[in-house]
Amino acid sequence: MINHVAQTDKLVYIRAIATADLPAQVQEQTTAKELFSIHTADGTQVALVDGRKLAFAVARQNKMEPVSVH
Repeated sequence: MINHVAQTDKLVYIRAIATADLPAQVQEQTTAKELFSIHTADGTQVALVDGRKLAFAVARQNKMEPVSVH
C-alpha cells in the first residue's frame, strides 16, 4: 500500500467567500453570490474563482493539492 502525503508547499485551501464580504470594486465585477478563494498554507490568497469545482480544478492544474475549509 502506498501512502500519499501532500507536500505542505503544494497544499492549498479552498474557501467559500460571500460576494457581499468583498470590496465594492470586486463586487461590481461579478454577478455571483458566492465565490471561492484559493489560499496557500500560510493564508495568502492566490486566486478567486466562481465555483467550487473550478477552484479545485485550477489548483490541480497548477500542481497543487486542494483541501476544503469550512
